[in-house]
Amino acid sequence: MNPIVLIVDDEKNIRRTFQIVLKAEGFDVRTAETGEEALESCAEKRPDVVVLDVRLPGMDGIETLRRLKETDAELPVIMISGHGTIATAVDATRHGAYDFVEKPLSKERLLVAIRNALELRQLGREVRELRDGARQRHLMVGETAPLQGIREQIAAVAPTSARVLITGESGTGKELVARAVHEASERSDGPFVKVNCAAIPEELIEAELFGALKGAYTGSDRSRDGKFLQADGGTLFLDEIGDMSLKAQAKVLRALQEGEIERVGDNKTMSVDVRVLAATNKDLPAEVAAGMFREDLYFRLNVVPVHVPALRDRREDIPLLAEHILAVYVAANGLAPHSFAPEALQLLKSMPWPGNVRELGNAVERLAILGRGSVIGPEDLVRCGVGGDLPGEDATAAVAGGAAGFDPSAVQAAGGLVAARQEFEKGCIAAALEEAAGNVSQAARLLGIDRTNLHKKIQAYGLAPGRGGGGS
Repeated sequence: MNPIVLIVDDEKNIRRTFQIVLKAEGFDVRTAETGEEALESCAEKRPDVVVLDVRLPGMDGIETLRRLKETDAELPVIMISGHGTIATAVDATRHGAYDFVEKPLSKERLLVAIRNALELRQLGREVRELRDGARQRHLMVGETAPLQGIREQIAAVAPTSARVLITGESGTGKELVARAVHEASERSDGPFVKVNCAAIPEELIEAELFGALKGAYTGSDRSRDGKFLQADGGTLFLDEIGDMSLKAQAKVLRALQEGEIERVGDNKTMSVDVRVLAATNKDLPAEVAAGMFREDLYFRLNVVPVHVPALRDRREDIPLLAEHILAVYVAANGLAPHSFAPEALQLLKSMPWPGNVRELGNAVERLAILGRGSVIGPEDLVRCGVGGDLPGEDATAAVAGGAAGFDPSAVQAAGGLVAARQEFEKGCIAAALEEAAGNVSQAARLLGIDRTNLHKKIQAYGLAPGRGGGGS
């Protein structure tokens, strides 16, 4: 579809000339003689660019520009005038004009201005789509009481400068809470900078946070700013703060107390204006008692505590979450529309989800990719291995009658297919732990799953590692 250009000028010859030139270049051209006609034309069908004369009978060009911008702030408007002055150009720019060109216009000048305006509009659309996609990905989804309570806490704390300590199990969505606090604060136009303290080696964490001069450490071939400086005027989110070394903790404490930092290898202090939010899946009071976390830093961070509940504690949100994750993933990856059958949502709702929202998200993405139809049903969950580590066909056979000895009546007595599969999985884990004398790593190898995943399942099912302890 060709871009639409609206020419607004009271001189018939100018309108006709522009129309001929632009049509020859492949544009769809419409014309208007007055500002009032231009507004009517835009109401019928929005153009991609407007070329607008300053001097018009009745409503002048500046007033027309103002009204156009009220209805579409991103519409690029190129102002033209045969009596242009600096004051007029400034006034037009103040009201949102993209460009100001004096008559007589050359063909080349007009085309360059229009093409640049079109490119700007397209970039604006792409940026808006990216932002909308990011907002959807970072949206806190759910209507249960725990989530409503978190929203109320965010609404209360976000407008302030208070620090927030976000706690909860891994995968519960602590970063979403931090982003929501940032977006609802006066710093929302500033940067949101995230640091995963657990993912950075101890010897590099200070340089990552505070920056470093060239040559300050091995491999430092240039000076660099740290995350505190990058977040200046915005929000710094220290994720997994409980994994930070005591030495780095001391420097973070100083930055919070004094609002100043020093780059590694530098003795000059720099002021920073940063709001710090922190998150952890550890019990920080216990870490303080064990000497692994500074008590003074804990009190500095824990001004407003926000606890994010595990997914098993807000099961009623699981269908909403699953549908939201599915819609976002399908849209982001250009897949055909998908939906969940009610029975599939009920199955997802009944599963333990030891990995919380992150695990649910991975499962939904797997179903979106491997599901055989546009509607994801219970059979897709079994076939794709969602809800257990057994392959889908093996899990079905085990529950239905083979190795585990289940028959249909036993499945019904267990509370349905999902509950029966969970009992089967629990029994397999207990047997593997017994076989491995309580050694979790060996039990994980016997089961063919990751050790971390097995730890989560042991916790979810309330199992004890056994006589051999939680060995590694």
